[in-house]
Order: sequence, then C-alpha cells, then structure tokens
Amino acid sequence: MVYNFGAGPAMLPPPVMQRIRDEFLDYQGMGVSVIEISHRCPEFAAILAEAKQLIRNLAGVPDNYQILFTHGGARMQFAALPLNLAGRSASKTCLYVESGNFAGLAIKDAKAYGDIRTIASSADSNFKQLPVIDPASIDPGAAYLHLTSNNTLYGTQWPDFPDTGSVPLILDQTSEILSRRLDFSRFGMVYAGLQKNLGPSGMAVVIIRDDLLGFAAPQTPLLLNYTTAAKDDSLTNTTNTFAVYVTKLVLEWLRDQGGVATIEAQNRGKAARLYDRIDRSDFYRGYARSDCRSLMNVTFTLPDDALEKTFVAEAEAAGLYALAGHRSVGGIRASIYNAMPMEGISALISFMDDFERRKG
Repeated sequence: MVYNFGAGPAMLPPPVMQRIRDEFLDYQGMGVSVIEISHRCPEFAAILAEAKQLIRNLAGVPDNYQILFTHGGARMQFAALPLNLAGRSASKTCLYVESGNFAGLAIKDAKAYGDIRTIASSADSNFKQLPVIDPASIDPGAAYLHLTSNNTLYGTQWPDFPDTGSVPLILDQTSEILSRRLDFSRFGMVYAGLQKNLGPSGMAVVIIRDDLLGFAAPQTPLLLNYTTAAKDDSLTNTTNTFAVYVTKLVLEWLRDQGGVATIEAQNRGKAARLYDRIDRSDFYRGYARSDCRSLMNVTFTLPDDALEKTFVAEAEAAGLYALAGHRSVGGIRASIYNAMPMEGISALISFMDDFERRKG
C-alpha cells in the first residue's frame, strides 16, 4: 500500500478513483466517456447542478451566494479577485495579509489592478507563525481584505478570523476547503483550487456573495468575470467537464463519510497523532509555531539536511510518497488532506519511530 502525502495534486479517495475507472469508458449507459460529452448536454448539466448543490449542502453556503467553477486554479483568482472587486472602493484600495508563499503571490498578482496594501506580514519569522492584524489597519473604505486561510508550504492555519466589519473578508481556502466547519456567512468570498480536497488540478471553485457581483473593471477578461460566470452558470465557454465530474464524486464521498463535521473530527485526530509524535523527541522538530499549526500540512525538520534526504528516500521506498518539504522551505511535509486515512498516519509514525531508532 502506498500513502500519498503530496501537497497537490493530492490523493483522491480510493472509492472515487475506482468509480472513475468503472465509468470512464461508458458514462451511465451512454456508450461514451464522461470526458467526451458536451458541456451543454443534459447529462453534464446534471453533474454540474449536483456538484454545486453538494458544495452548498456540505459547507452550509447561504442562498445569497453563487457557486462558480472557474478556469486556471487558485492562481488565476489572484488576478480575477481585484479585477472583479477593487471597483467597490473609490480608490481601489484592497487589503492583504501576507502569511506565506501563496499569500505573497496573491499580493504580487493583484498589484496591477488596484491600490494593494499589505496590512500584516509574518515574513520576518519566515512564516513560522501567523501575522498579527491591527484592527486599526483595516480601512473601512477598502474593497476587501484577503487572507490565505491555510499555508501549504509552512504548515500554518488560521484557527479563527478577524472581524472586518463592513469590509468583505476573502479567503483563499485552496488547501483546506471542506476540511473543517466554517460559517460561510462571515465571508464575502471563498475560493479554492480543486487539487487538494476536491479533484484534479487546473480549476477552482469560487463561492461569492451576490452583492459583490457587478463591480468588474472594464478590462476584465470575459473568462475572469464573476458576474458573467454567474449569469452563464460557469459555462461561458467549454469548461473542464472531467474535473467537475471528479469533484462531484469527491463531494459525494465526503457526504457519505458523514459530511464536514465527521471529516473535521478525523482530520483533527490525524493531525493530533502526528504532532504528538513530532513533539515526543528532539530528533523531529515542528516548523510552525504550535498555536497556529495546520490540520492539513504538517511540517517538521530533522537534525540536518542529509538526514532529511535519507528520510524522504527511505520513506518512499516504504510506500510513504512525496514527503519532501517545498524546495523553498526544505524539511519534511506530510499533507494529510481529507482523503488521507488514519492508516496512513499510523504507517508514517511507525516509520518515524524506526528511523529515529536507527539514525537518532
């Protein structure tokens, strides 16, 4: 058995993969594959509608929010967001919090489209902790405030979120969506690339409140315009039908597990076991500060680089795949998204025990 700890594209639930295999050549008796059918045929319309309803039900998304499937993954939303929302502010002021690599990229990509202000950053700690947000820094006239809720590279996660008053709070939830219960009515918009907890890479889901539509800048490309996507039911052009289909299957799997409350309890149990093992010796040392550790991406180091390389190589030989930390951080990273079973955590901990006995 191989356990895939890759940060993304990440593992999918085995029952979903098996169903994809079984339906691949003949979708529901049509005699053709789901990747061959038109994005405008009734069969795909049903897939899309079911996927959106599953997201609404599982996340508890209120009725006054649109659920969109968009091209380009989360990275495309870094530009789409200010193009669509900066116009809410007369000065096009948009507020950002820099808590890691992808938060930094969101800031960089947004700068061409508004007055982008970084109001808090934890770069000086190399993102081992979350920034402290001074409430006085939240300009009430800003178009929005953007947070990356889980930081894949560094293994930090916001346990709760600031009160932004009338300023819409926007979350990039790419690496944690549907992994824990959240009150979506607190957010103006939530978006996530599919490739961690939802499906294949290359697309994103955008959940946006109705009153934030209609502010797109004139230069907004058609396929980045949220208002157009909402009007066209995410079908302005040919969408990635296969990705939406796989996402629907993953959402059905999550529903059948008992929903987000059940998967959150499992995620907390998995992370607690792994962090407990890290903290039981000085051989393994957690990277993120303990009060903001991620439930999805567990990061830690060993005494030196050579040991880390040996750890990764031996772990892969033992069926523990993709444990190397990101190239800009190093160390070890175990991504334990919704699909990772507790058996994978047990296998990793057993390997860690054995490795420390031999190398510690």
